[in-house]
Amino acid sequence: MNLPAQNKDLIGVASLAMGVVVFSLQDAIIKSISGDYPVTMAIVVRCLVALPLLLLMVQLEVGLGRLLSRNAGVLILRGIILLVAYTTYFMSLAALPLAEAIALFFTAPLIITLLSGPLLGERVSLQAWVAVIVGFIGVLIILRPGSSLFEPAALLSLVSATTYALSMVIARRIGVTEAATVMAFYQNGVYLLGASLAAIAFAMVGIEELGHPSLDFLVRPWSTPRSLDLMLMAVCGIIAAFGMFLLTNAYRSAKASLVTVFEYTGMIWGPLWGYLFFGEIPSWSTATGMALIIAAGIFAVRTAAGQPAEPKQELT
Repeated sequence: MNLPAQNKDLIGVASLAMGVVVFSLQDAIIKSISGDYPVTMAIVVRCLVALPLLLLMVQLEVGLGRLLSRNAGVLILRGIILLVAYTTYFMSLAALPLAEAIALFFTAPLIITLLSGPLLGERVSLQAWVAVIVGFIGVLIILRPGSSLFEPAALLSLVSATTYALSMVIARRIGVTEAATVMAFYQNGVYLLGASLAAIAFAMVGIEELGHPSLDFLVRPWSTPRSLDLMLMAVCGIIAAFGMFLLTNAYRSAKASLVTVFEYTGMIWGPLWGYLFFGEIPSWSTATGMALIIAAGIFAVRTAAGQPAEPKQELT
């Protein structure tokens, strides 16, 4: 059934807004366990829990036969890119206040706006370029490079934002033929395999700590989790199944430059959970940088939304 473009836009916006709320809760959970367990363990548990849920969702949406996709190579590549995105983001949570990590990650909509030109055929205006520059000035204010307050883990959030942006642009390109649940299933499979292999590699090499919260979160050996912690990791699996579907569906349903505006609703939830769960209060530089990133990002994507899209070819 073909829906009107306006209805598709509404579905895209609603999917993205709900996905942001869902994943913001996962951020708080991951941060809460980052001092005791490795990120690979958290990813594997969440993927195992998400696996049957995703299989059911694929069956209900398009049938399991669609998992044998002719775009399998692109889907796997997108999964690898997202594995890098989420792993680096989770690592940043171990060392940064929640509001700061999220603020830096939310340069992703700016990067999506830039990539939507060469990769999606959506024209990026001069005004949008100016907005991107303003947004990255906000990033510099948060990072405070050269000062004693600079935290290298902040760069992990920026790596995450870049790789996440690329993955969502790919979702927009192949979303014409691929169901959101199929893309989410491939994502989950790559996460599961990649995290398992990384954990085995670290164990074989004998690396247990590297002296920094983010790096220790990556290489720390597995241990038997407490019941509550295991339950929280399992909840992340439920969050992952529905969150991956919602975000992927958003970018396959609507124009990238429209839905990316609503990525910024995450700026509400992140600082709120940081304050409620960890007693974190954003610094003046983080608050100022967040304001610039939000303003610049919304202006950039709204400017891009007013530009006509150029014809594009479907990826195969």
